[in-house]
Amino acid sequence: MEIRQLSAGDSEKYRTLRLEALQSCPTAFAVSYEEEKKNNIDRYSQFLENTGSYTFGAFLKTSLIGMITLRRESLIKLHHRAIIVAFYVKPGHQRKGIGKALLTKTLQHARQLEGLEQVYLSVVATNERAKNLYSTKGFQVISFEKNAMKFEDTYYDEEQMVLFLNE
Repeated sequence: MEIRQLSAGDSEKYRTLRLEALQSCPTAFAVSYEEEKKNNIDRYSQFLENTGSYTFGAFLKTSLIGMITLRRESLIKLHHRAIIVAFYVKPGHQRKGIGKALLTKTLQHARQLEGLEQVYLSVVATNERAKNLYSTKGFQVISFEKNAMKFEDTYYDEEQMVLFLNE
């Protein structure tokens, strides 16, 4: 397995995995499959080349099997913060350390970014596997949002977590 930062040349593979993630885990992401499938490949190319956004992919040979994005805040007063989004590993490859490897690579990169002090993320409160992974990396729950998401008439609570890089 290889983990590397994605570029515009990975747009097709990224789009395919992103749409799969939204279909197979609709409650893990704020955006819906229906909204995302409207985006053309140029949007993904631009996203992967966006300054301040770093998307890493896990590859098995030439297949993209996992992804994670670290997006740094652009406003001056928030530039010391970043957020993790779009974290997904294909079901057939879960529980094999790929998610942990992706998160580790992302946090290593975050620690190299000058002035970055905090990394945030949100997770559905019932997603114990994800919460356990984040906790092993030092993330702490800082808030709980009841009914944060609504999907097909069901509400989902979320926990916001933070990792202070300088501690």
